[in-house]
Amino acid sequence: MQDFPAFLIEGYKNFMSGRYTAERDRYRELAENGQKPTTMVIACCDSRAAPETIFDSGPGQLFVLRNVANLVPPFGPDGTFHATSAAIEFAVVHLKVAHIIVMGHGRCGGITGALATAGGHAPEGHFIGKWLTMVKDVADKVEANHLLTPSERQTALERIAIRQSIGNLLSFPFVKERVDQNQLSLHGAWFDISGGELWTMNGESGDFVRPDLESIQMR
Repeated sequence: MQDFPAFLIEGYKNFMSGRYTAERDRYRELAENGQKPTTMVIACCDSRAAPETIFDSGPGQLFVLRNVANLVPPFGPDGTFHATSAAIEFAVVHLKVAHIIVMGHGRCGGITGALATAGGHAPEGHFIGKWLTMVKDVADKVEANHLLTPSERQTALERIAIRQSIGNLLSFPFVKERVDQNQLSLHGAWFDISGGELWTMNGESGDFVRPDLESIQMR
């Protein structure tokens, strides 16, 4: 067996002497009493877009699910393995989170793969291509729009996929029930890796806008 990556051991060493030491009581409380996050974030696996870093969150604050292109499948309990659906069920039914945020990001490799598939160049592999069929219909339409540049098609599908995933969340009966009872709110967000910009989705129009950080700081 190969040695564990040295840079991770070094990072752990820094964690123990830094953040863990500063938040030791918080970690012990979480260990003894369990987690009670109010917010679930469904994000991409991309190493450049970690929700805990972007939202500067501490231990126990966010329940994070990450998959390729931050996609949510429609509700379908067919007896096969459903990691994403299981995590959603755990967050909503057992942790009783008050918010679910679907957060996409710029330059998403999964979305690039979906557009490439629409253009006749599906990514190689046993699993990714099948996973990305969830956005096939909208990817085909976006890829066919030649009034858009490639980068505009990329951003468009990244954001459309977020809206579609929120729609798919509502196909889960336990999600829909809690949303209708105002016990759960669904949100969309898009993070631009290059400029560090966060765009949030307007729940009524579906448009993405940048939050006014100055007004938030004044509260």
